[in-house]
Amino acid sequence: MTPRRAPEPLAVHRSFRGRRAVVMGLGAFGGGLGAARYLCRLGARVLVTDQRGEDDLARSLAQLDGAPVEFALGGHRESDFRAAELVVANPAVPPGSPFLAMARGAGARITSEMELFLEACPARLVLVTGTQGKSSTARMCADLLGRSGRRVHLGGNIGRSLLEDLGAMEADDVAVVEISSYQLEALEPPHAPRGIAAAVAITNVLADHLERHGSAEAYLAAKLRVLDLVAHDGVAVLPGDDARLAGAPLPRGRRVLFWPAPGRGADPERGDAHVAGGRFRIGREDVGRAADLAVPGDFQKDNALAALAIARTLGASPADLAGAIASLRGLEHRVQDLGRRAGHRVIDNGVSTTPDSTLSVLRERERPCVLLAGGKAKSLPLDALTEVARDKVRLLVAFGDAAERLRAAFATAGVPAVGVATVEEAVRAAFEQAREGEDILFSPACASFDAYLNFEARARAFRAALPPLDQDGGR
Repeated sequence: MTPRRAPEPLAVHRSFRGRRAVVMGLGAFGGGLGAARYLCRLGARVLVTDQRGEDDLARSLAQLDGAPVEFALGGHRESDFRAAELVVANPAVPPGSPFLAMARGAGARITSEMELFLEACPARLVLVTGTQGKSSTARMCADLLGRSGRRVHLGGNIGRSLLEDLGAMEADDVAVVEISSYQLEALEPPHAPRGIAAAVAITNVLADHLERHGSAEAYLAAKLRVLDLVAHDGVAVLPGDDARLAGAPLPRGRRVLFWPAPGRGADPERGDAHVAGGRFRIGREDVGRAADLAVPGDFQKDNALAALAIARTLGASPADLAGAIASLRGLEHRVQDLGRRAGHRVIDNGVSTTPDSTLSVLRERERPCVLLAGGKAKSLPLDALTEVARDKVRLLVAFGDAAERLRAAFATAGVPAVGVATVEEAVRAAFEQAREGEDILFSPACASFDAYLNFEARARAFRAALPPLDQDGGR
């Protein structure tokens, strides 16, 4: 069947031509870049402003080389916001920013890269959010749909703006979008879309980003905003073991629950996703063997359940899903085995920016390891992490701004711990003090912003400091 041609996405924002548009924050993951290029394509008069200077932004600026863009770097200017007709704010910009208040007071529309994309997207939308697992779930969903014959566009908070894909999207395509609490928070009336998504999923809601949202309740409320985006014929895929999420009000569509393995509590008649007899099931349908999932970490089965439920909802057949499970691969820095180095197996879980995300990895370990953790501490408790670490961590090497806090907390729990200044020093200390055959786990449990733009930059620094693979290839 010939795909239906979608309306030209640019027409949705045709009124932006000639308007003064300010992109506030280039961003480390491309949102600012995508928005700037999109607005240029629309014919807007674009100014990009960022608190950082040219040296810090050199890589991003190079990607705008030749574009008709004005820059105001090293700080924001009040005059730019008072003159703006449109402001596209990076997700990292707090909603209460005085610069946004100035622009709003002058009559400008305040929007975001995500809001612009959702307004213009002609494809079927899948939105995935959560504290942990949202990137993995989005990637698995995209892969499952792609293997079943759909044309899929993957982006959003996972690290890629989809604005520049709009012109190539068709109505029969699927856009799988990872969306963060910051991005959801920015979807404000009167322009915020509602009832547009074929499917949404919330993987979980744990303690995180309290410094931005102010409380656990406000953070939960931001995540639940994704339910407003479910279409009348859409579906919300929610964890059945969390009453806050499973029973959350759903304005439109229907809900499907996914249940952590082994699936106790699932209702096949309702169409719940679960594991039974070693098989992934959607309701009473068999959609593949759980043992075929090669992505490391038992918690990834939960992410796979959510992805399978979404893909089945969008029409992927049980046979296609079962055949695709073995081909699923994890993302970088998610419990990634980097092989044996200087006699030690090295595991990169650099995606971890909270105690909970390190805790979930430690719980699955069969023997104690040397743990590298640190960075910029969040206002989150460490009790559960240090309790599990008593049996799972033989030595903690803490680094960065949080080094002393982590060292003291682990030592109080009876876990030997040392503190160092940098990731590179932590790597050296870990290899010097690791016992024969002991694994080394990099799972920071803290934000990266004390020294790095994002967790990926920190994980790359960790990898760069490692010794080479052993002569047997690191097997």
